[in-house]
Amino acid sequence: MGENPQAADTAGIDVFRYKTLGVVAGSLVASLGGVFLSLGHLNFFAWGMTSGRGFIGLAAMIFGKWTPLGCLLSSLLFGFADALQMRLQALGVLPSQIILLIPYLVTILVLSGFVGRAVPPARYEPYRKE
Repeated sequence: MGENPQAADTAGIDVFRYKTLGVVAGSLVASLGGVFLSLGHLNFFAWGMTSGRGFIGLAAMIFGKWTPLGCLLSSLLFGFADALQMRLQALGVLPSQIILLIPYLVTILVLSGFVGRAVPPARYEPYRKE
């Protein structure tokens, strides 16, 4: 249904209902992630506490070519960069300002050097039933 909503509508599937359910489910998962970050991981809330992790998540989706396995592997790469940043901070090898840049540098390098022209699987235009 995502790439051709007209075909789904022709098959008798209610496209608007599934799109609405998808938006609600995605919003629910995103809000649970925010609740975990503020209450479970950090125990407080502050503006900017995500520190660009949404951009890294979008980069994982683009680098993974919009496939589940590709997104999993790219998320593991970015998660490794984040874990490396935390480990190097604990060791005190470099100044913390440089170490904090590691996940973002990996994201920029991956998107600028390895992806090339990334094309999403669908245009994601609103569907208008005729």
